[in-house]
Amino acid sequence: MATQPVMERRKHDPEQEERFKDGLNKPVPKGVFRSLGLGLITGASDDDPSAIGTYAAAGATLGPSFLWTAPATFPMMFAVAYLCSKLGQVAGKGLFAVIRDHYPRWLLYSALIGVLIGNIIEAGADLGGMAAALNVIVPVPMGWIVAAITLVILALQIWGSYTLIRSIFRWLALALLAYIASAIMAKPELLPVIKGTFIPRIHFNKDFLAMLVAVIGTTLSAYLYSWQSNQDVEEDISMGRRRLTDRMGTTTDELKRSARDVGVGMLFSNVIMYFIILSTATTLFHAGKTDINTAAEAAKALQPLAGNAAGVLFAIGVIGVGFLAVPVMTIGAAYDLCQTFGWKHGLHVKTREAKKFYIAITIFTFLAMGLNFFGINPMKALVWAGIVQGFSTPFLMLLVMLITNNRAIMGKWTNTRAMNILGWVTTVAIFAAMIGLVITSFL
Repeated sequence: MATQPVMERRKHDPEQEERFKDGLNKPVPKGVFRSLGLGLITGASDDDPSAIGTYAAAGATLGPSFLWTAPATFPMMFAVAYLCSKLGQVAGKGLFAVIRDHYPRWLLYSALIGVLIGNIIEAGADLGGMAAALNVIVPVPMGWIVAAITLVILALQIWGSYTLIRSIFRWLALALLAYIASAIMAKPELLPVIKGTFIPRIHFNKDFLAMLVAVIGTTLSAYLYSWQSNQDVEEDISMGRRRLTDRMGTTTDELKRSARDVGVGMLFSNVIMYFIILSTATTLFHAGKTDINTAAEAAKALQPLAGNAAGVLFAIGVIGVGFLAVPVMTIGAAYDLCQTFGWKHGLHVKTREAKKFYIAITIFTFLAMGLNFFGINPMKALVWAGIVQGFSTPFLMLLVMLITNNRAIMGKWTNTRAMNILGWVTTVAIFAAMIGLVITSFL
């Protein structure tokens, strides 16, 4: 087992730690502030190729009457990302490191297994989805495309610095704007759109409940929790806060900036979700083409109905965001594994100094790629990943709520009453989705 850096292993003064938790004396380099766009990266990664396929299927199957789910899930996504962001800032370490410090090992290992399985399978499905979408534009054998995409992503993860990866991710997020253009090209009718957006329609049948559960599970995936907290730790380190005691605690200004940044990122994610549903609801639903299972199928089906450009734009969005989402899942899984066992980790650390971290990234990336080569249908595997995530995500959210209300961990930065209301409503909604998953499986 790799040893922790001296600065992380040294004995801390409890009074000093309490002051850091309260945000006192936290070093802020002159002229340096938290980077904008961290919430955008998290939000965009949530609209990964698998999620795009889910939203496209929802629009094709249920039409514009399902549009209301986008604004409905926005506050829940904000609650998840903001609480995890605050946790990373105050504790100075990632979610799984905090769980390791304060909760029993059986709980830690159970959460880890669920997250690893979900992340790897979803990353594999996303690689397959990216290859299929690229195949719509460039007719090259799928195996070659999957391998090439995997190698490019792995090279970025191994040799790219945190600041480089952050900058690339922010630009890749803009690829999702293609879905707004795609929906506009479909020329939706105004009245059904307004009704579908502002008047929720719920049907108590298997198909509707299954789709609703899938959308909630997709928008609140487990990898968001870990990624957001670790991204904030990496951001602190990039600002010169390399010691744990320098990262512990936060300030009111930093939390306000984080709330705005997360809010913008989650809003962007939900706007894109809205327009994906709208584009397929306007075209495929009205044409009776409801049997859509992947984003690539949606891109192909859109071409004759909304024009070749709309289909190409749909495919470009899948490819662009895939290059963002897959590393978020595989790096996130490596963070969780290393924090669980106390191994040195972080994108700010050179490869030779954190070998286990980068080996884990490599293994997880190749495992994800392998799902597309060994007779495992990535889309069917994604269903199982969704089931695993559907059961692990509610308990992760419960842990996040307990942690962010624990004064021993958060100091004076425990949740406000308003944040607790939103957080607990989100927790209940996620547990309800899990129960719905069980019910729809036996209907």
